[in-house]
Amino acid sequence: MKIGDLARRTGLTAHTLRYYERIGLLPRASRDASGQRDYDASILVWIAFLGRLKTTGMPIRDMLRYAKLRARGAATEDARRVLLQQHRDKVQAHVAELKACLTVLDTKIAGYAAGASKVETDDDATHNRPARKVRARAARARGD
Repeated sequence: MKIGDLARRTGLTAHTLRYYERIGLLPRASRDASGQRDYDASILVWIAFLGRLKTTGMPIRDMLRYAKLRARGAATEDARRVLLQQHRDKVQAHVAELKACLTVLDTKIAGYAAGASKVETDDDATHNRPARKVRARAARARGD
């Protein structure tokens, strides 16, 4: 399939697909007689997997590491498993943090629904950890 077809089927832009190929995240596509990329339909499964990794917050450098291991074949299965397990641990920790945040939100919403007057006094009281400090980033001078 041509790059435009692949873009439509995956929701990625042709630019993104070319970028992924250039950096090694996608294998090099074969070329047709006119020199255009001609992707095999099997690439759809790989792109869907990359999308899942991206959605779960895996950095591109780790996705590249995984792709390089995958390209080397079955001998790298243990290394790929370890990489995915480490990422899974990070995802699980993030899900736990999000669940705790949902609990706080649910408590606040219930407080507002009940007309509780103390809702505003401690916006993080139901969360058993200190709030993260927010640091302002210094503005950079632009060389216009």
